[in-house]
Amino acid sequence: MTDEVKTNAEALVPRFKLDRVLNQDQAGRRTAMYGTVDDKPALLVLERAPFPESPAYLGSIPSSLARLRNLGANDIYNWYMARSGGGNNTDTTTDKEAKNGEFFPDLKINLIYPCTETHVKKYSRQRVRFVTETPDIYRDQIRPYMQAKREQGRLNWVFNILDGRTEVEDVIFRTQPWGVEGQAEGDKDGFLLLPDLNWDRSTLDALHLLALVERRDLWSLRDLRRKHVPWLRRMREHLVDATVATYPSVERDQLKLYVHYQPTYYHLHIHIVHVALEAGATQATGKAVGLEGIIETLEAMAGGDEAGMEGLAMSYTLGEASELWEQVYEPLRRSGGGGGRASR
Repeated sequence: MTDEVKTNAEALVPRFKLDRVLNQDQAGRRTAMYGTVDDKPALLVLERAPFPESPAYLGSIPSSLARLRNLGANDIYNWYMARSGGGNNTDTTTDKEAKNGEFFPDLKINLIYPCTETHVKKYSRQRVRFVTETPDIYRDQIRPYMQAKREQGRLNWVFNILDGRTEVEDVIFRTQPWGVEGQAEGDKDGFLLLPDLNWDRSTLDALHLLALVERRDLWSLRDLRRKHVPWLRRMREHLVDATVATYPSVERDQLKLYVHYQPTYYHLHIHIVHVALEAGATQATGKAVGLEGIIETLEAMAGGDEAGMEGLAMSYTLGEASELWEQVYEPLRRSGGGGGRASR
């Protein structure tokens, strides 16, 4: 391409005049627009480019944000919407924004402070393995691992929400809380619903909510049994009802509910997302397990009401830097007792 042709091509974009927006996808990261260039019809597709790998550039972003708005904070977790640009004062705005009270963020930011080595490993680039957790491996190694993690205080932020100490204004729906008048002692089958910290809280096609159960004896889907099926069905209906009531433009069949296994933290929680949300690693096979599938599996189990998910083999992906791989599956692989294979 000659310099003249390149220059002429680059001059076209600034002359684009918008007529209408055709579509937004990939959670709002790609937008297709119809308009004109020099009175001729034109289609312009905007897509956010990947971040450059330059450490100098990436290191300069936090101090050069034009505007920063906190969405919430809980324990060591903080999340924000931000607009990139010049300046180092997070309170500054453009004249237009200041006049109209508008804010057009182009970055979603999560801050974990102070973070742990576990956080560092989770977010580091690493090879991935696909492993199978048998009932014996769960009983002898995974369950004690879960117990140890719960005893380290890593669920403080969850209990802060359940106990009403943080994020109270974010709760979309909550069943009758523990210990209120007329509620039997030990009746702890409630739950609450709030936005997931990874959602920008405005792009409905990327809607992502989180349901936390009140009871603290359910650590993961492994603790679910046939006797929990009526509760799970009731909870599913309440969660869908609350979601469509809060976001009227979202319909019931535009939602899917799932849990993670292995989860990031060991307190049972359910993810509610819009079906249009781009399915990344967190919704992939080997991570997400559909709630309806869990219910159907439990209903089909033999063995009475105490039969449960702990009796099944579960397969999932693990990063090689994860503690579960290093402490459980890699030693099993070396000893010939199990393990996984690297993904391609």
